[in-house]
Amino acid sequence: MRSMRRYDRLSALDASFLHMERLECPMHVGALSVFEGAPLFDERGRFRIDEVRELVLSRLSRLPRFRRRLMRVPYDQGRPIWVDDDRFDVAYHVRHTALPRPGSWDQLVALTTRVQEQLLDRERPLWELWFVEGLEDGNVALVQKTHHALVDGISGVDVATLLLDLSPRHERPVAEPWEPEPAPSPSQLLLDTLVERVTEPAEIVRSVRRMLRVPRRALAQAGELLQSFGTMLSRDVIAPVTSLNGRTGRHRRLATVRVPLADVKEIRARLGGTVNDVVLSGVAGGLHRLLVHRREPTDGLKLRVMVPVSVRTDDERGALGNKVSAMFVSLPVGPLPPAERLASVTAQTRHLKERHQAVGADFLINMTGFAAPTLVSLAARLVHRQRLLNLVVTNVPGPQFPLYLMGARLLEAFPIVPLTRNLTVVVGILSYDGTLHFGLWGDRDAAPDLEVLAGGIEDEFAHLRKVAQERSGA
Repeated sequence: MRSMRRYDRLSALDASFLHMERLECPMHVGALSVFEGAPLFDERGRFRIDEVRELVLSRLSRLPRFRRRLMRVPYDQGRPIWVDDDRFDVAYHVRHTALPRPGSWDQLVALTTRVQEQLLDRERPLWELWFVEGLEDGNVALVQKTHHALVDGISGVDVATLLLDLSPRHERPVAEPWEPEPAPSPSQLLLDTLVERVTEPAEIVRSVRRMLRVPRRALAQAGELLQSFGTMLSRDVIAPVTSLNGRTGRHRRLATVRVPLADVKEIRARLGGTVNDVVLSGVAGGLHRLLVHRREPTDGLKLRVMVPVSVRTDDERGALGNKVSAMFVSLPVGPLPPAERLASVTAQTRHLKERHQAVGADFLINMTGFAAPTLVSLAARLVHRQRLLNLVVTNVPGPQFPLYLMGARLLEAFPIVPLTRNLTVVVGILSYDGTLHFGLWGDRDAAPDLEVLAGGIEDEFAHLRKVAQERSGA
């Protein structure tokens, strides 16, 4: 009897990002990065695009999915699989463009938004790198986009690290030969998928039997899950109505904020909480400024915010796919003193961690792996109409030391996290080399005042730092 072929199949969470995608809501994560320019140009002043492409090719042996495209199961009878792209062309994915010299920061942001607004081609591997020269300071920008089905935020940092070096020393790499494996025929993929659907429930039964053999462990796990579900099903589960949840269109705005990580650590040390608590408090202060600017009431207002939490283990670092859960926080955005706001956030997140809310969310996400694909598709579409969230705030820890591309130092990197149809603003944060880089991504029409949010976040951190210094007697 022929053994069933094993496929690189998308997880239920990965597949949900495909189902959620619409023309007005691309589901790729991205970044705007800036590098020193000089090492990336040859002696005649030409950008070394061929060498950049050679470098990317030389690293792809460690990122096999970056040479793979999606293949759907006929009649949508299962989650799609990744198959080698037999027409893979690195020049399609690693692109080179320029601003009219001298290109300003505003022009670079405008170019970034145009690139990020466009859907990735599902007939090809789901990623693009755009190198941009012509900046007024002589630096080079990189606009990066990778589909959320391919990579999550934490894994994205790992991938970037693979493409970059720890030292400015650079030797021209040699790419290994690569031959694509043939994709299965649609009929064979359908047959194998139907067999998988019959056999996978047996794994659930076996897991239940194993749990019943150790009743004490089973009861402990069940109690933990009930605790975590209880935190998600609180009276605050329905998000308040604000302008943050209008209809999202096709066009975007980007605003950026830079906050020294040393300031955040000083605030944490003097006022309590974790780095993430301080970050959430700073965002809450910025949201207060934004809502006041929009003449919306803020007294006693708490916004329902989803904070993605990595459940990727150390031995999974560098792997692709999504390994995230979520924590739901009610951010106080009323007219509070900064230290009081931070104390409120800290108390709440401590309570959520004690009750293992992220564990419950992860359990629910994993259970969708056993649902019929049509149900997963329906659930993903319902996310666009949800009333459980006002905002997503994702904080990704990056390396706290400099990285280099062909000898050019990476100076800064601002993450870009996708919007959904009724989330008009999202806050992405990446810490790198001593600085928190905020990428504020919003709908162009629903968030014309994104700079107000940026200014509010900067001021809230400044106020927190001032209070921290006063308490330390500095």
